[in-house]
Amino acid sequence: MPIESFDDTGLNLHDLLLSNIKKVKYDKTTPIQKYSLSIIMNRNDLIGVAQTGSGKTAGYLLPIINHMLLNEPPKHSFYEENNKNSNYYYNRVCLPICLILAPTRELAVQIFYDAKKFCFETGIRPVVLYGGSNIKTQLNNLDKGADIIVATPGRLNDILEKRKIRLFLTSFLVLDEADRMLDMGFSPQIRSIVNDYDMPGNDNDAYISENKVEYKKYCNDVVKRQTIMFSATFRKEIQVLAKEYLWNYTFLLVGKVGSTNEYIKQNLVYIEEENKCSYLLKLLSENNNGLIIIFVETKRKADIIERFLNNQKLNSVCIHGDKSQDERERALKLFKRGVKNLLVATDVAARGLDISNIKHVINFDLPSNIDDYIHRIGRTGRAGNIGIATSFVNDDNKNIFKDLLATLEECNQFIPRWFLNLVMRYTASAKVNRNYRYKSMKNKGNYSRYNNSNYNNSPNHGGMINPIDQRNMNNSGNNNNYTSNPFNNNKGYNQHPSFNNNHPYNNNNYMGGNGGFPSNPFNNNMYGNSNYNNPFNNNSANVNPFNQNKFNNNYNSSISGDQDFKRGVFQNTDDNADNW
Repeated sequence: MPIESFDDTGLNLHDLLLSNIKKVKYDKTTPIQKYSLSIIMNRNDLIGVAQTGSGKTAGYLLPIINHMLLNEPPKHSFYEENNKNSNYYYNRVCLPICLILAPTRELAVQIFYDAKKFCFETGIRPVVLYGGSNIKTQLNNLDKGADIIVATPGRLNDILEKRKIRLFLTSFLVLDEADRMLDMGFSPQIRSIVNDYDMPGNDNDAYISENKVEYKKYCNDVVKRQTIMFSATFRKEIQVLAKEYLWNYTFLLVGKVGSTNEYIKQNLVYIEEENKCSYLLKLLSENNNGLIIIFVETKRKADIIERFLNNQKLNSVCIHGDKSQDERERALKLFKRGVKNLLVATDVAARGLDISNIKHVINFDLPSNIDDYIHRIGRTGRAGNIGIATSFVNDDNKNIFKDLLATLEECNQFIPRWFLNLVMRYTASAKVNRNYRYKSMKNKGNYSRYNNSNYNNSPNHGGMINPIDQRNMNNSGNNNNYTSNPFNNNKGYNQHPSFNNNHPYNNNNYMGGNGGFPSNPFNNNMYGNSNYNNPFNNNSANVNPFNQNKFNNNYNSSISGDQDFKRGVFQNTDDNADNW
């Protein structure tokens, strides 16, 4: 049964845990928490696939902490190893009840802070371990014991090799953002942690311990490991991982696999590389309120953009893989407090940032795959808040076009005509259902507000228009003939006399003939007559071919090309667009 509230008596939450839940002002459960709480409490393995910002961290932490409180965990979460050849520093060994693996330092720290909130005054001690910081400090911290360990796979392996942690009491194994860990190449480390040390198996018969005497000191019953895996996608590699580590698991899907949050409005802007900085300034000058994350592809570019923004008197900080852990934590602290409201980041920060009030995510550089895109924009629109994601697009991003189009369609987002043309150009096999896309916007107000009539800052890409599809776009009633013959290159050769004015593929207004030189049949600039009813031509040589104000069958209004230019590139022309 779904659990609607944390006060539900069926949850049987410990009083201390319930008190901490109220302190963080949790009342209603999120969609994934409605089901994950009861599944984990019933001690079933779980695979959860949910959108970012869905509350999955609390969805597994709360039942684990509750189980530890109700079942009286060991009073000492460590024991001392008798090793005369070792210093005391290495003698004390941790025995965690719960082990949580995360792909990045940022996510591990975020999970740790969430665990600290829920474990407040319960006697349960969480510890975080990650690379890039002093391992001696972390080892000293483990001397005090740890009931819950949150770690990155690499650093945990290092400490396991030092025999500073033993896993034979580990009842819970959580793989958070498992897809990201696979992408980052952590599969060997995960396999080593699960198989090469003394972690219990996922059923009673699978448990093997090298030292059962030590085990019997702390637990009389055979420990069964419960494995919980969360991922934003459920591709083939995740399914293989699930078969390897989970047993008789429950599959929980909230929303669509690999989809984005419904509270995020996604905008696309076509802009060439050399114009990105100037447009970024324009975008920030129009709306620089709240916290904004700017994603770039390389560490060098992140530093450049940070300096550029600071030179423009904009408060920005930067995080990437070459920054030390102290620098990254200091930057994030300034960002969270609002001292610096602009954060320039590489994908290292795309996952793990759980800041509920991020207003805007800007993809200065689009990622190369759709999973990274989903996780980037998932930093906004969290906890039921409305967010905006703006992505700078050009021809260099062609590898993501097809998947990005599918993602926008799934979320019922507006899809600009110029982007459809790009998809058709670079994805010959793409099946484009235009009627579906434009029909889906009919309930979202006047469609003219989505027309990007003032876009005029990129080269003319006439070649992106598919001449075969032009026949279906000219339904205004002004010309009964087809726009052009999709099979005729119109190279200036003399036409056969039979091609008279009544021929369906003949256009008298077409100014062909350039000395027999083969013209580009896909270039709309070859149409020289201003009366030619080309739906892509606004009678101006400088108009961007992606500006399609007249593609709508019922669109009869004459809009001046300069009327809305001052509103900015691709800015919605509806005064109420901000309320969309």
